[in-house]
Amino acid sequence: MRKRTATAWGIAILCFVVLMLVTPAIPQSQEYHNFADQREFLGIPNFLNVISNFPFLVVGLVGLVLCYYGNYFKLSLPGELFGWTFFFAGVAAVAFGSSYYHLEPNDARLVWDRLPMTVAFTSIIAIFIIERVDARKGTFSIIPLTLAGIVSILYWRFFDDLRPYAVIQFVPCIAIPVMAILLPPMYTHSTHWLWAAGFYILAKIEEAADVPIYNVTFHIMSGHTLKHLCAALVPVFLTLMLAKREVVEERVSLLQMWKISWTKVKLNNTNVDTISCEYSVAPVDEGGTR
Repeated sequence: MRKRTATAWGIAILCFVVLMLVTPAIPQSQEYHNFADQREFLGIPNFLNVISNFPFLVVGLVGLVLCYYGNYFKLSLPGELFGWTFFFAGVAAVAFGSSYYHLEPNDARLVWDRLPMTVAFTSIIAIFIIERVDARKGTFSIIPLTLAGIVSILYWRFFDDLRPYAVIQFVPCIAIPVMAILLPPMYTHSTHWLWAAGFYILAKIEEAADVPIYNVTFHIMSGHTLKHLCAALVPVFLTLMLAKREVVEERVSLLQMWKISWTKVKLNNTNVDTISCEYSVAPVDEGGTR
């Protein structure tokens, strides 16, 4: 097991090194700070982009309270409490970091926007390792993954290169849905992970369509504001999952469950076809034909 773990980490590091060698640096575009909606209200610049971060604070604080309120989330594995604490703390901190950035968008303030998000991203990966791979290794990975996220932010800030940060941000977008589908969960309501990943991807699309959405909505709301609201649904779905889930008696992956369900549907359709064929032939009265 240790050999496989070392091999996996070695492959991951090698892929990252190759990526850094064969791809050009990605500088931070200053156009990124030029958001569609820059309206001021109540003396607050970029008002909607600032206040739309408030849901992160609410969800983050609720998650933190429920983590420690009589084990409301029924966390049963070593390290789970540690991992979810990091996650919800990161989510709550997004409200402050992102609001601070949007009051006066620039590279220096963007650091404080991205830092708490990175803590949330990396803690989610650690939580997945705890739940679905190995609790001990997942617990020990929380700090190293968090530090890797922080280093990616510092690397961007000092070298103006977003590649490490892009890996930290987008790898979970791919890894989490794949792991949620392929690896057997120890808890119910595993599909909530897919809902959370879907809303995050939708948030990134809305972020990219900042100006078009602002124009389509007749300047009511920009894509970036919608991105904040949609991204806040990610911890909402994960909080609901934690509140509703139970330990499963038999660990079966979502892929296996889907295969079983599809097989049952095919069998039911076959039975229906067979029954309809059996009753499609009517008896013939030979005496009546003479």
